[in-house]
Amino acid sequence: MNMIFRWYGEDNDSVLLNDINQIPGTGGAAWALHEKQPGEIWEKEKIEQTVDLIHSHGLHAEVVESVNVHEDIKLGLPSRETYIDNYVETIRNLAASGVKVICYNFMPVFDWIRTDLHKELGDGSTALFYENSQIENITPEELIQKITENPEFTMPGWEPGRLEHIQGLIDQYKDITAEDLWGNLQYFLERVIPVCKECDVRMAIHPDDPPWSVFGLPRIITGRNDLKRLTALVESGYNGITLCSGALGAHPDNDIPAMIHEFHDRIHFAHVRNVRRFHNGDFIETSHRAGDGSVDIVEVIQAYHDIGYTGYIRPDHGRHLWGENCRPGYGLYDRALGIMYMLGIWDHLEKGGTLK
Repeated sequence: MNMIFRWYGEDNDSVLLNDINQIPGTGGAAWALHEKQPGEIWEKEKIEQTVDLIHSHGLHAEVVESVNVHEDIKLGLPSRETYIDNYVETIRNLAASGVKVICYNFMPVFDWIRTDLHKELGDGSTALFYENSQIENITPEELIQKITENPEFTMPGWEPGRLEHIQGLIDQYKDITAEDLWGNLQYFLERVIPVCKECDVRMAIHPDDPPWSVFGLPRIITGRNDLKRLTALVESGYNGITLCSGALGAHPDNDIPAMIHEFHDRIHFAHVRNVRRFHNGDFIETSHRAGDGSVDIVEVIQAYHDIGYTGYIRPDHGRHLWGENCRPGYGLYDRALGIMYMLGIWDHLEKGGTLK
C-alpha cells in the first residue's frame, strides 16, 4: 500500500511537509488548492507551484483531496455545463503535473458534520463528536456557528465563502429527491470519466459523513448498495471509491472488510480511522487501535492485505494529543501514531503472520 498524509498547505496547516517526511513509511501528501471555490478552474501554474513544493520535501503529490463539485452540478441546473467544463479542464491540468487520483464527494450543501470538535475522551485527549439529538434540535445556521468557532484554521467543506447563503442552498434542494441526485451524479460522471481515462486520472468518491440524511437533505453514498450502484453508473475502472472506514463505520450495518473485498478493483484511495458508536446514534472518533472503537482496524488492514492493495491509503481524522494546536481532527501526533499502527499490522502480515 502507498501510505500518504493529508496536508493543507503552508499557510493553513500546523503540520509541515518536513514533519510528514519524517513519518516512517510515508511517501506522499494528499493536497488541494484550498483557496479555490467549487467550480473554479485550477490553473496549471498554481498546481505546479504546489506540486513542486511537495516534491522538494521528497514526497509525491499524486493524490488531490479534494476537487469540490459545484452545487449547480448536484442540483442539475443548466449552469452545470459550465462548471463541468471547468472540472474537466482542472482534471487535464492536474494530470499534466502527475496527479493520479482525485477524491471528491457528492454531498448536498454540507461536507462532513460534527456537533463538537473537541469532545474530551476519558484519557484527556479530545476528538470530533457527533451528537444525534443536537442535529435533530439545531438549525443549520447554529451548526455553522458551532463548527466555525475556531478562527485559526479553515476547514475543508466549511470555508466561510461556501456558507454565506446556507438556507438558500438548502431551500434549493427541497424538491430534489435521492433519485434526482443519483441522476445528476451519473450525468457528471458520464462527462468526466472519459476525460479521466484519456488522462489516466481516477475519480474516487468519498462516502457521506455521516452516512444518513441530515436536515432533510438527500445523501446517496451511505453503504454497500450505494457503492455498488455508484460503480455501475459508469462501467469504468476510472470511476472509483475513496473507502473511508470512519464515515461508513458510523453506521452499524456497514461491514468495512466485506466492502474492501467486494470493491477491491474500484478502491483508488483508502481512509482509515476508527469511531466509537453509541446506541442512540451518537459517535466519537477514537485512536486507530481496534479495541478503542467500533471498527476493527486490524480486520480492515487485513482485508487490504488480502486483496493485495497497492493503492493510496492514509490515516484519517485523529485525536488532539499533548496540547497540540491544530485543525480539528488533523493534527500530526495521532495520525502519525495511526500510520505506525497500520504499518505494524501490515508488516506482520507481510512476514507471514496471522491475526486470528
